[in-house]
Amino acid sequence: MKSLVNSLFPKKLWTRPTIVFGGGLFFKFILFNIIWCMQTTFTSFSFPELYLNAALATLVLLVPYACFRKGWLQCVVMFLLDGLLTANLMYSRTYYSAIPLDSYGLAGNLSDFTASVYDSLRWTDLLFPLSTLACLYLYITEKNKPKPTIKWHYLATTGFVLLLSVGLNTIKGGYKAAYDSLQNANYHTCGVPMYTLFGHLYYNALQAKDIYTPQIEETIRTWQAEQPAYKPLPDSIPAQTNLVVILCESLESWVLERNVEGHEITPCLNSLLKEPTTLFAPKVLTQVAGGRSIDCQLLLNAGMLPIKSGSYSMKYPTNTFFTLTQAMKEKYGARGYLLTVDKQIVWNQGAVAKAFGIDTLLTKPCWILDEKVGSRKKLGDESFFRQCVEKLKKGEIWKENEPAYFQCVTYSGHNPFILPEESRRITFKGDYPQRMKDYMCMANYTDHAIKQFIDYLKTRSDYSRTLIVITGDHEGLAADRIPLCHSDGGKDIVSDKPFTPLIIVNSPIGMRYEKVMGQVDMYTTLLNLMKLDGYPWKGIGQSILDPDKAPFAIGPQMNVEGDIRHIPAKEKEHAEKAHTISDMMIRYNYLAR
Repeated sequence: MKSLVNSLFPKKLWTRPTIVFGGGLFFKFILFNIIWCMQTTFTSFSFPELYLNAALATLVLLVPYACFRKGWLQCVVMFLLDGLLTANLMYSRTYYSAIPLDSYGLAGNLSDFTASVYDSLRWTDLLFPLSTLACLYLYITEKNKPKPTIKWHYLATTGFVLLLSVGLNTIKGGYKAAYDSLQNANYHTCGVPMYTLFGHLYYNALQAKDIYTPQIEETIRTWQAEQPAYKPLPDSIPAQTNLVVILCESLESWVLERNVEGHEITPCLNSLLKEPTTLFAPKVLTQVAGGRSIDCQLLLNAGMLPIKSGSYSMKYPTNTFFTLTQAMKEKYGARGYLLTVDKQIVWNQGAVAKAFGIDTLLTKPCWILDEKVGSRKKLGDESFFRQCVEKLKKGEIWKENEPAYFQCVTYSGHNPFILPEESRRITFKGDYPQRMKDYMCMANYTDHAIKQFIDYLKTRSDYSRTLIVITGDHEGLAADRIPLCHSDGGKDIVSDKPFTPLIIVNSPIGMRYEKVMGQVDMYTTLLNLMKLDGYPWKGIGQSILDPDKAPFAIGPQMNVEGDIRHIPAKEKEHAEKAHTISDMMIRYNYLAR
């Protein structure tokens, strides 16, 4: 045993600089895992894979110095690793996952979200480059810098650790099977710390090579057979031929019906909630994943949950999707419109619009930039809706009495919620966290912007046949939620749940739905209300108008929200599996088969 240890760890190889660099690398991996788990769960620290694979990655990245005594090259490798680890932590604070393999080639898209990127940095992230600087200092001050040594000792050590890692995976059925086994409610966040970022990327690559098999088809069909049957509304319920969808960037439910220091944060939306023909669901669980805003379009318009890794809009933009837009075309001859202040290349919006059946897409070049909001100085919501109304009045888009699916996507509410002083309509004197004050001011601004659009819609001759949906595309506070909820100013105001509102104006059924629902349930609910009962695709979700709908939903991190005390275990498992089924459907273009 002693001879084995001496062979694997000879003193001539493991000199002081080698130990410093090796210790620095291992420290980075453990530090990354600690910060990652602080946002998720520390369960992964109970598995030997976490330590074993961190050691393996350390040995591989230590090759420049251990084998060639290239101290400067070793420092370059460590600084690059710092960037990779920090970038993934920043990404995880918004998307709750590591950066997918295919997304590394899309870094250019971040130019439109620079402020949000910087906002994701934390002081703890400085420990990564600081640890590299410490190693560099210790190396420079080391007087005895040994020459290159025999490399087979080091290769033997690395091979031994690799053998242990492969052995563990073999016991679990191989690497992919071992990683697949973590894709459940309790362990789905453990893959990255257990197998390192490199192992996560390798798993992404293995997934990309998966092929559609009869077993996959049977899995999907079995799940579909267990899905609750769609229940049409009575014939006495009138049908509308127009559907207006307003996707509000990062709008959360807690700002609605809320007064702070005498200021009503959302007076327009609050007045709509009081109308007898409004359907209001305040507890819509955010279910977007790596695609964020574009995922909401998938959830609402196509009734599908997002893929588990990356964005469907980048990976599968030419897939076949069954959407509300297409259903309305088939039944009412409706035309599809989508209006956004972004470029059509952002989140590949142009390709998605085409796949979803949108006929007219208005993007950044179609608007006059006369009101700049946010770090990227994009068109503010006030001007956006004002210009929308102008185009509508001129008959440039959606002529009156033309059946239409009309979707507006706002931008101003994008993190970090910075609104120019001249655009602020309310201010707060209390000792509230700055992020909270900014968020409330932005919600108030967007609320006022929406008012002018709603006021116009009510003057149209086809208003009685128009259903208006207002919802947040996803929650907005992300990693800021916990500190805001624990602050003195925010603890009794900010919600600790990532709920967005669903407001349906001019609904044939007015009601207040206080139970928890998922974003994916919006599609089936709208299918109900628009009387699109003959459309073959009923979605992954379930209509909230179905009296048998269970009062809970499951998020992309397998977080369960709602009342599950009387829910059978089989029904909960079915809801959990919906995320896997939808992922399969999209990855294998199931709806085209």
